[in-house]
Amino acid sequence: MIKVENVSFSYGKKQVLKDISLEIKEGKITTILGQNGCGKSTLFNIMTKNLPLKHGKISIQGNDITKIKLREFSRLLATVHQYNIVPEALTVEELVAYGRLPYAHTKECYKNEEYINRAIEAAKLTEIRHELVSNLSGGQMQRVWIAMAIAQNTKILFLDEPTTYLDVHHQIELLRLIKRLQETYQLTVVMILHEINQAVHYSDEIIALKDGHVLYSGEPDGFTTTEMMKDVYGIELEIIKNNKHKHVVTV
Repeated sequence: MIKVENVSFSYGKKQVLKDISLEIKEGKITTILGQNGCGKSTLFNIMTKNLPLKHGKISIQGNDITKIKLREFSRLLATVHQYNIVPEALTVEELVAYGRLPYAHTKECYKNEEYINRAIEAAKLTEIRHELVSNLSGGQMQRVWIAMAIAQNTKILFLDEPTTYLDVHHQIELLRLIKRLQETYQLTVVMILHEINQAVHYSDEIIALKDGHVLYSGEPDGFTTTEMMKDVYGIELEIIKNNKHKHVVTV
């Protein structure tokens, strides 16, 4: 379990997170939603140690993240960022192998090939494992980044807007992959998404932020109400129910 307690963060005089407290449940997919500028990315980057934690406390399985060294932290948690620099000269297999760097010079090195092969197979990259990453499509590239994270062999996976810049076909393909990996390896997945219906369909838990505060934390069904849409997004959106599933009309 990941526990966030009374976390605040400011960029200069602008306070972005305001005394936030929440819990990420173990073995679940939790999606963070909210308008642009609500604090999603800032919270994400603090939880993944890409921004300093100055006020409050964040713990993973009871351990304060500020006291965990980076290499040890990367054995607990894997992160796929929204923007990644693609090293053109590397093949898919070589890039996935970078996921094993946290285990360099440890007894776990002998398992490198096993975990690299497992990650490539899990992400359905076997047929292109020797292709240069510079030749891949956006959807393929996202699967490579996820495979690299899976090769880290952690139980926690953070994904920052993984469907950005993908067409709807590759968005759904990627979200199905994430769901399958979560179920196969009993992962705790935390991701940021913008598409409300995709978040509701593929998540076990929703956290909604507004103006640096947690406005909602709970199951998707409780989130998908006209009142909640108005509170979170400042606009009235119709909710329809089809085959026992709720959908938000965003047109």
